[in-house]
Amino acid sequence: MAFDLNMIKKVYSKMGGRIEAARKVVGKPLTLTEKILYTHLWGGDVQKAYERGVSYVDFAPDRVAMQDATAQMALLQFMQAGRPQVAVPSTVHCDHLIQAKVGAEEDLNTANITNKEVYDFLSSVSNKYGIGFWKPGAGIIHQVVLENYAFPGGMMIGTDSHTPNAGGLGMIAIGVGGADACDVMAGFAWELKFPKLIGVKLTGKLSGWTSAKDVILKVAGILTVKGGTGCIVEYFGEGARSLSATGKGTICNMGAEIGATTSIFGYDEKSEAYLRETERAEIADLANGIKEHLTGDTEVYANPKAYFDQVIEINLSELEPHVNGPFTPDLAWPISKFAAAVKENNWPAKLEVGLIGSCTNSSYEDITRAASLAKQAIDKKLKVKSEYTVTPGSEMVRYTVERDGYLDTFEKIGGVVLANACGPCIGQWARHTDDPDRKNSILTSFNRNFAKRNDGNPNTHAFVASPEITTALAIAGDLTFNPLTDTLINEDGQAVKLDEPQGLEMPIKGYAVEDAGYQAPAADGSQVSVLVDPQSSRLQLLEPFPAWEGVDLKGLRLLIKAKGKCTTDHISMAGPWLKFRGHLDNISNNMLIGAINYFNDKADTVKNQLTGEYGPVPTTQRAYKAANVGTVVVGDENYGEGSSREHAAMEPRHLGVRVILVKSFARIHETNLKKQGMLGITFADPADYNKIQENDTFDIIGLTDFTPGSQLTVVLHHVDGSEESFKVNHTYNKQQIEWFKAGAALNIIRQKQAQV
Repeated sequence: MAFDLNMIKKVYSKMGGRIEAARKVVGKPLTLTEKILYTHLWGGDVQKAYERGVSYVDFAPDRVAMQDATAQMALLQFMQAGRPQVAVPSTVHCDHLIQAKVGAEEDLNTANITNKEVYDFLSSVSNKYGIGFWKPGAGIIHQVVLENYAFPGGMMIGTDSHTPNAGGLGMIAIGVGGADACDVMAGFAWELKFPKLIGVKLTGKLSGWTSAKDVILKVAGILTVKGGTGCIVEYFGEGARSLSATGKGTICNMGAEIGATTSIFGYDEKSEAYLRETERAEIADLANGIKEHLTGDTEVYANPKAYFDQVIEINLSELEPHVNGPFTPDLAWPISKFAAAVKENNWPAKLEVGLIGSCTNSSYEDITRAASLAKQAIDKKLKVKSEYTVTPGSEMVRYTVERDGYLDTFEKIGGVVLANACGPCIGQWARHTDDPDRKNSILTSFNRNFAKRNDGNPNTHAFVASPEITTALAIAGDLTFNPLTDTLINEDGQAVKLDEPQGLEMPIKGYAVEDAGYQAPAADGSQVSVLVDPQSSRLQLLEPFPAWEGVDLKGLRLLIKAKGKCTTDHISMAGPWLKFRGHLDNISNNMLIGAINYFNDKADTVKNQLTGEYGPVPTTQRAYKAANVGTVVVGDENYGEGSSREHAAMEPRHLGVRVILVKSFARIHETNLKKQGMLGITFADPADYNKIQENDTFDIIGLTDFTPGSQLTVVLHHVDGSEESFKVNHTYNKQQIEWFKAGAALNIIRQKQAQV
């Protein structure tokens, strides 16, 4: 079934003319990225060329997607906007709140009981405002979007950092916070700094043990977790065309781990085949009619260095399988060097759990290749040494692989099939262990492996690999096992070697599903009621944030000086806290509890300057708020890396933090701070971070003349009576400064809607 076909026809009807106009304005051939960006300008036809990494541009995305954890806050904000219906096609996907504990059926039943209040809210608010609703068990947002909504040449935003998964079908798909989604659903433009472009030329062809996952694991090692910040990564070349559409989705999905705005592949035969197999032949036919617009111009790929800001070349024929980690997704190890790294770094070599699936690697191709290894374990009489779990990406994939016998194969080796949900990938995992604090190793085919991410244990060494490598090492139970070269001793005492994995890109008998889990919205939602119990601990209607007072901020106290990596997981943890994603005050009790205090190397222990006592970060901040004292959070490089969760911006705003001062920001988090009316600034000289003392009081000078490109001044008042001052930078444009002054972007939207 092709959703929103008329919308897609409208997009395609305008592409040719707008691309031709863009070529004339830019004065040179265009990359695929530029074609899609220039055809989605809010103002319509191209009027001028934009400067990469400099120009702020208003865009008109074609659609919005939200997952249940972030949809709650996004839709609570949308309810304040005053619109009767969303302005663009939008969907909600219930995938984050299902905890992996026993197995798919029981875990899903438990989730439906435990989360009934939230699911009922999301279902009713979707019904009222014209939003498609995907029920619990339908699948993970990104896989469901790829199967149903992604289309070549389109643009979408989604309230999850791995929204770029849709780039596998040639779509500009960008992860955002709920406030951005609210803007677009309310019928307003979506603003983005025109990105720089990284071109990745793929030559050769994958073979043997190597998979699409290894491409992004390799790229992550090259670019690091912040090397793609402010950039869109465009893949091209003969190697790119040889990859399956779902394999391309895997690469684009994990592109979030290099900080990239998004990643994209051009439309080709693999894209067409996937559209047809997922019952979207109409879209494939339309795309074929304009396929010259759905890839970069020939001149671009013939001389990429003249058109991209950076070019990387990878020969797929020479690419090794990789294992990345621990604790960061960019620590890349070719399989030939991984065993030595495990030994040299004294990482636990025993592999306790292997986990495959998630939004990154849960396609039919992934499952069948992993299952081919599970079948070998059975046939070669190998006893699987590690625990093993399988997370299908959607009900369509799960139903199809069950029909074709693959789930039965996994169960025969002791594998546990989990619900079609995020589960262990986001910390929704009730792990079975005799010691929850033990130093141990796990291996996943997920995308992110920060400390405590999967099971809450800071001593869990989480590594990331393809489903094939994960399965092979789970069979061995040993991280030092190299399936390309090593043998295993089977139950008969024989040395046996695993053969290369085999799989199918798509099912021979076609995809099938009995109930995909989709609920269409009411044709007329005006009579639908959305009820939120005032006594609820999980849902809370929002109150507008107050406007800026119009003066410089003085007498601010230091809440915390965060040391080292401070991701959105550190700022607003997931796991058990997911249940409060719709209740701003309750979830604010997790604010910055994972951040490491520079002054004592401890988490969730900071000094209250009003009392001199140490206590939890949220408790201390609530004390400052009660005393009407504003505060500053100081951070290190790439602050806010990771998930798109806007709670990491809303919680400090709600509790009275006034300023976030860091060495550098991750893109989505910086935007989220701006949207919520927070002041996010960076050290002009990163060495000034070292000047911050535990008992400092801050003045932020220059806000009365706050203008784009201008610096502000921070004055530090030390406890000994001395003062220091230094310059800080910001990236606020004129519109974003208005958000700050109004107290939040939503305050302005509400004002505009009231005038309509």
